[in-house]
Amino acid sequence: MSGFHRAFAWVVIVGNGLAGLWALGAIRRPALRHRTLWWFTAAAQLSAFVEVGIGVAMVAGNDVPDLQFHMFYGFVMLAAVGIIYSYRQQLRDRQYLLYGLGGLFIMGLGLRALQVGPR
Repeated sequence: MSGFHRAFAWVVIVGNGLAGLWALGAIRRPALRHRTLWWFTAAAQLSAFVEVGIGVAMVAGNDVPDLQFHMFYGFVMLAAVGIIYSYRQQLRDRQYLLYGLGGLFIMGLGLRALQVGPR
């Protein structure tokens, strides 16, 4: 299960990175603004919940040392998704910027979680 957790982390990282870049590109290129962007962004952000769920299932009931920061970055990732979603109405006129920077932030959290996680 550990190998799947590590492999799926790359789905979260690459997916959110691509979604973020796509949203930022849509600021300057209106042709990139279509419904598929929002479906892709939703799938990328939901993948973070799946990844954290896999991680929680792996450590549930086990005494796993030295994962505090790894788990911290995973849960901050979920909080970031919630914060981004909660600001969508207030920043409606800057939604592409919000989701673009948010996607890159989630990508960075995923990279950091991989870096501090078990080898």
